[in-house]
Amino acid sequence: MSFLLEKHYTQEHQIFRESIRRYFEKELTPHVETWEKAGIVPKEIWQNFGRQGFLCPWLPEIYGGVDADLLYSLISVEESAKTHFSGFLFFLHSDIIVPYIEAFGSEEQKHRWLPGCATGDLITAIAMTEPGTGSDLAAIRTTAVRSGDHYVLNGQKTFISNGINCDLVIVVAKTDPGAKPAHAGISLLVVEDGTPGFEKGRNLDKIGFHSQDTAEMAFVDCRVPVKNLLGQEGKGFYYLMKKLQQERLMTAIGAQVMAEEALRLTIDFAKSREAFGRPIGHFQYISFELANLATDVELGRTFLESLILDHMEGREIVQKVSMAKYWIAEMLNRVVERGVQFHGGYGYMEEYPIARLFRDARVYTIFAGTSEIMLLIISRYLGL
Repeated sequence: MSFLLEKHYTQEHQIFRESIRRYFEKELTPHVETWEKAGIVPKEIWQNFGRQGFLCPWLPEIYGGVDADLLYSLISVEESAKTHFSGFLFFLHSDIIVPYIEAFGSEEQKHRWLPGCATGDLITAIAMTEPGTGSDLAAIRTTAVRSGDHYVLNGQKTFISNGINCDLVIVVAKTDPGAKPAHAGISLLVVEDGTPGFEKGRNLDKIGFHSQDTAEMAFVDCRVPVKNLLGQEGKGFYYLMKKLQQERLMTAIGAQVMAEEALRLTIDFAKSREAFGRPIGHFQYISFELANLATDVELGRTFLESLILDHMEGREIVQKVSMAKYWIAEMLNRVVERGVQFHGGYGYMEEYPIARLFRDARVYTIFAGTSEIMLLIISRYLGL
């Protein structure tokens, strides 16, 4: 694998890696099948994970974190891939949603919510997608009308990850439906679980990510205190665009480490599975195909690590991150498809990890912006 990040790792990083690896082996892996069948990871796991210091380690100490760098998040996702379990989507909370509160929240909001986000007592979600609106955020229909010291929120959301477990949900809504351009009327409201008019719908039945609770949501005359407005009114679209670089970088990291694990499993199987008196990895076709996949995985890792360094240095790399999210997600799906094929009948069996990776990989070309949207973003930077 690439060594671009090697010189940036410290002894503290290694201690963290060993600690979280042991945690996953002891506290997660033995329970995966139970949670997959239940369709949800218990909230106690989030709290336990947070008490170990594994949630939001990048937060400043004043808000409950340890002011760690992005490499801790990378390590967490790398080690989680070895569990062959995608249902505990902690990096969505830690590295995609909570950063909105830290970056755009008031000091009062930060002190009110961030410590609980770090301990796992407050699980977060972000509600963008609506039944009739996916990537086109400017077309959302959810509205938030000011009424005294509250906003009256009305609308529906769907495909919301952490939608059942969440204690806080950042809702994308229009506070000025008549704004031109339309995105200038979008704001972000933090809705707390239990707020009258906030209804969590069913836990959606997905192809993969079975234990990752994904829900529908409804807001019916839901009165949200004005003090729960995140940042400034009308700036929501700007905030979303500002944070998409890290969201797509983290998604690319998730896809990359899953591809690496799928390749490792397939190579191990090709070494041990025999046909016609020899390991199947000795057949030229399979060895060449694995060589192709290994090359793709190595290219993905090298590109990704260069982007991690750029992002940590504060550079704007929207086009390159879009390239990474697009290419690595598509590459992951090539790897798991070949992995299942080379496992033969065993690849179709749920007891083999490659089967779950195959199911779980598919969504990476869809969430955090589809592959088609990534290509659109990339093309705009080409000056066409």
